[in-house]
Amino acid sequence: MTPAPLPARLNIPGGPLFFPVTAYGPDGSLDLDTYRTHVRRGVEAGAAAVFACCGTGEFHALTPEEFERCVQVAVEETAGRVPVVAGAGYGTALAVRYARVAYAADADGLLVLPPYLVLAGQEGLLRHYREVAAATPLPVIVYQRDNAVFTPETVVELARTEGVVGLKDGYGDLDLMQRIVSAVRTEVPGGFLYFNGLPTAEQTQLAYRAIGVTRYSSAVFCFAPEIALAFHRALETGDTATAHRLLDGFYRPFVELRAQGRGYAVALVKAGVRMRGLDVGEVRPPLHEPSEDHVKRLAQIIERGYALLEEGK
Repeated sequence: MTPAPLPARLNIPGGPLFFPVTAYGPDGSLDLDTYRTHVRRGVEAGAAAVFACCGTGEFHALTPEEFERCVQVAVEETAGRVPVVAGAGYGTALAVRYARVAYAADADGLLVLPPYLVLAGQEGLLRHYREVAAATPLPVIVYQRDNAVFTPETVVELARTEGVVGLKDGYGDLDLMQRIVSAVRTEVPGGFLYFNGLPTAEQTQLAYRAIGVTRYSSAVFCFAPEIALAFHRALETGDTATAHRLLDGFYRPFVELRAQGRGYAVALVKAGVRMRGLDVGEVRPPLHEPSEDHVKRLAQIIERGYALLEEGK
């Protein structure tokens, strides 16, 4: 692991946050060589960090042994150039186990996904994330979504918890997020990190940026890094013309296509990576592949996105 703390590294201006897909071979088994290539290309393209084995990486579909190997490969390929944050999840006992595996694999931090299945109260959620944070020295980013949605008061307590350094929002309630940011700023000054973690976060990033959430995950970076980087630069430089051109001509059509199938936030991304020349295999069950018509539409959207980049030159 690099000596620099994770929050400091994530505060360095850079590119989008890269959530690589997990590569599988024709028989459905893990393809570490292709995964290695995918991670390396992302880092070389300008990713600010690698979030390995998270939602886009099908954390839910990996065995602990596969998880360990993927995190190890991500750490090897980044070679300290950017931080590697590993996913962790399920119930508290398993989340702790995954956290310890990630720590042994030399990850730089954890993105802790919602606990499996149960609808817990705020007290139970707080206890869950505190136990995961206490399990290793790794900094923890808490992922708010689905059955893990927090009150501002709970996020204040999370921000006071040793080891918890940030909140990734995949819920999408901007009023709630504004109240969370305000409460933590008031009660726990000191640089708590926030991330926009909605699917295709670029679509909502202008709104998130207005409330102070400047970091975001980019699934598009997996298959169209030039488009993702152009949008990121537009945000950083205040180039609203470019941002709007890409939103209107690429991101909105992509989001509308993504809405045509459950699990497409992952399945379409893997299809896009294959389309761009790297065979990362299909998604594992219970996800399913996009229809043939949807794959054709994806190809048209990607083509249009690159054409928009040319128009802007």
